[in-house]
Amino acid sequence: MAGTLYIVATPIGNLADITLRAIETLKSVDLIACEDTRHTKILLDKYGIYTPTTSYFEYNKVQKSDYLLKVMKEGKSVALVSDAGTPGISDPGYKIIRLSLDNNVPVIPIPGPSGLVTALTMSGKPTDSFTFEGFLSNKSARRKNQLKKLKEEGRTAVLYESPHRFLKLLEDILEVYGDIEVVVARELTKKFEEVKRDKAAELIKYFEITKPRGEFIVII
Repeated sequence: MAGTLYIVATPIGNLADITLRAIETLKSVDLIACEDTRHTKILLDKYGIYTPTTSYFEYNKVQKSDYLLKVMKEGKSVALVSDAGTPGISDPGYKIIRLSLDNNVPVIPIPGPSGLVTALTMSGKPTDSFTFEGFLSNKSARRKNQLKKLKEEGRTAVLYESPHRFLKLLEDILEVYGDIEVVVARELTKKFEEVKRDKAAELIKYFEITKPRGEFIVII
């Protein structure tokens, strides 16, 4: 009988934000597949979890997916974790999840923290209908076209952005949407958590002076 793949959500910052079920699962599986084993070790050490780990990230996902499937075909269980939040959201988790399902390996979610949901719920934007787009294109023209489509849809949009492209995204939002209120969040649940709600033009002024640091969640 095949083993099981557990999709385990882990804290997005504050290590206390983990469920009892997640801790029990990480202790009981045969192997933990991590985006960054060094990063995950901090969490495992915190809760006295000594399960073996292996790396599983964007650039080894094809090779490692085959290896993880082999492990599960041998009847062993694997927990999939990302660096933060719920695996499969803007990370390579989809590959091993799909492969497991296609090979009749049970996939069991262990729900918990999610950066996009955390940011959305405190944004003050409508939550009855929204779209998650993750990282938009790094090409300005294409990014503007993506924003135009989001504007036409009229739903709340949740985006991720890196610090070095963050200002460019704000500038494109200002051009496409006009000077609307935008919510930006970084370091959620951490010591230096920052959430700003302001017009796009004011946010641009602020972050031209205050260098963007860390990955941002942007809600429009």
